[in-house]
Order: sequence, then C-alpha cells, then structure tokens
Amino acid sequence: MPLPLSPTATATQMIAAAQTLSDQVDALRFAPPVTQVYNPLDYAGEVQRRYLARYASGTKRVVFLGMNPGPFGMAQTGVPFGEVASVRDWLGLEGPVGQPKETNPKRPVEGFACTRAEVSGQRLWGLFRARYGTPDAFFAEHFVANYCPLVFFEGGRNLTPDKLPAAEQKPLLAACDEHLRQLVQILQPEWVIGVGAWAEKRAHTALGDQPGLRFGRILHPSPASPLANRGWAPAATQQLVDLGIWPAA
Repeated sequence: MPLPLSPTATATQMIAAAQTLSDQVDALRFAPPVTQVYNPLDYAGEVQRRYLARYASGTKRVVFLGMNPGPFGMAQTGVPFGEVASVRDWLGLEGPVGQPKETNPKRPVEGFACTRAEVSGQRLWGLFRARYGTPDAFFAEHFVANYCPLVFFEGGRNLTPDKLPAAEQKPLLAACDEHLRQLVQILQPEWVIGVGAWAEKRAHTALGDQPGLRFGRILHPSPASPLANRGWAPAATQQLVDLGIWPAA
C-alpha cells in the first residue's frame, strides 16, 4: 500500500516530527541492564509513515497516548498498539518491515509474519472497532500515539522507560516531551488521554502549560493488569463516558 499521493499538511508535519524524534532517540545510548534497543520508527518506518499519512489528517478532538511499543505490537508493525491482525485487517495497513540494529534473539522482529498476539493492541483497537465500526469513523475525531518510540530489553524481558536510570531517562524524556508538544500543536486536540498512569503523567509534564487542553486516563489494557483482565473494554468505556468524551451507549 503506497503513501497517499498527496498527504495532508497535517500528516506531512506529523511524518516530519516523527523522523526528527527517530533521529534524536537513535543518538542515545543505554547501559546495562539494557541489552538491546529497538526503534520501530526506523526499521518499520514505512508502515508508520503510512499510518500517519492515512490517519493523521486534520485536527483531532482526542489523542490517546500510550507509553512505548510492545514487543509483539508496534515493535513488529510500526503502529502504536500495533497488534498484527488489527493493523492489517482493520486499519488496512501493511508493508515492509526491516530489522533493528541489534536483534534480541528472544524477541525477533518478524513484521506482519509475527504470530504472537499483542493483547493490549487487541483490546484497544478491538474497543474502537466495536464502537465505531470503521477506522475512518474513529479517526475522524481520535488519534493514537505512543509517548516513547523505543523498545528496551533486559535479556528476554521488556523494560519500560520508567525503569531506566534517571541520567538515561533525562535526554529520552526531553526528546519525547518535545515531540508530544509538536504533535499537540499539529493535531490541536481538546483532550490527551493517557493509556495508563505513566503516560498521563508524562502528558501533564510536557503539556501542562497548554491553555484549554484537558487530560484524562484510561486503564491500561495490558494482560499484566488484573483489573484489565476482569473486563477492560467496559471499564475503559465507562472512564471515557465519565470524562464526557464519549456519550453513554
């Protein structure tokens, strides 16, 4: 699937901002216990640009902000919460996916051939599909992004950015904060909704001085969350209804 012949000005700005972020985080170095770092904005950049070109057109009322890529989601497809089936079959995106600079043998990048399901992505995109039916209906007012584009591994274990040493977090968070500010300037949302507490905290830190911008949070859809496993979609829906973002069904 090629890029649209003429991506909108909004999408073009988003693609440029993502490239700047990719270049900035590629220059960072991380010490043990980090064993490998994946940057899907780089090796899966073609699909990621298609996502932006198709779905980052125009302003959005709500931006959902995740933490960082999962090993079987965005790490494979370049799309936030990018579980393969959701990206291919609902978002209608596919494309070439290369390899990170250093591969973790326990977490290979197989692109759209990956058969492992990213449960968080299944739940998130599944909710949006159930409520809106088509991607165009959802993206008319919403957008989904990740705060940090990098995947960190400690051996075979996924290491989240909040677990990095403060000295390594500082330049990473500075680059991600700046990119988030650019994203909000481009998309002009009314709401930024953290998918989980950490993403909401970073949004407040980066954007707290933005006049009129409102913040909220939904439960993270991770299977590591007992609350999410007891019914994530109804819980997240109720949170969005309580915030006044979605009308009650």
